[in-house]
Amino acid sequence: MKERRKQLVGRVTSNKMDKTVVIAVERTTRHPLYGKVLTRVKKYKAHDEQSECQIGDQVRIIESRPLSREKRWRVIEILEHAERIA
Repeated sequence: MKERRKQLVGRVTSNKMDKTVVIAVERTTRHPLYGKVLTRVKKYKAHDEQSECQIGDQVRIIESRPLSREKRWRVIEILEHAERIA
């Protein structure tokens, strides 16, 4: 059976909560009247069980059942680690 849950790719903007990260997902869209290409950003709270995501990491998230009042997504993989500045 085909997977019906949505998957999104975005960057981690905050990891200050316990087992929760904030993911910013960018999408481009055209203005309906003027045609200019606009970048829209939406933030999602996602569950990170091992707390292994760091700020700047690119991650893939998947839809899940409600885990708390605002958490409806889970981190399934880290696609790219951010460079760490010493």
